[in-house]
Amino acid sequence: MARALVLFAHGARAPGWAAPFERLRALAAARLPDRSVSLAYLELMSPSLPDEVAALAARGVDEVTVVPVFLGRGGHLQRDLPALVERLRSAHPGLRIKVAGPVGEDEAVLAAMAEYCISTLG
Repeated sequence: MARALVLFAHGARAPGWAAPFERLRALAAARLPDRSVSLAYLELMSPSLPDEVAALAARGVDEVTVVPVFLGRGGHLQRDLPALVERLRSAHPGLRIKVAGPVGEDEAVLAAMAEYCISTLG
């Protein structure tokens, strides 16, 4: 089974906005040398999630896990992402697509963020 991890971010007009997401992708890829780890964006940047999933499917990937790199479950994750995933499942019926919860709702991520915030006090 060929499995892939796609980090899904919002996207922005400023190209530099993507730098921390690219670092996150590189960190994850270093720990998963046998898997494809990529980034995809909702809007304003490329690749889009449909383009990235199509490329993965064309390379023979049969399972994709999408991780929303969002702090919380706002409208994009409540409406836009489920609609995108449904379209992707229709377009790629042999592909298993799993969607994780947003990173910002994970307790370990929140603890790390709180630790960083506290550390800024010196």
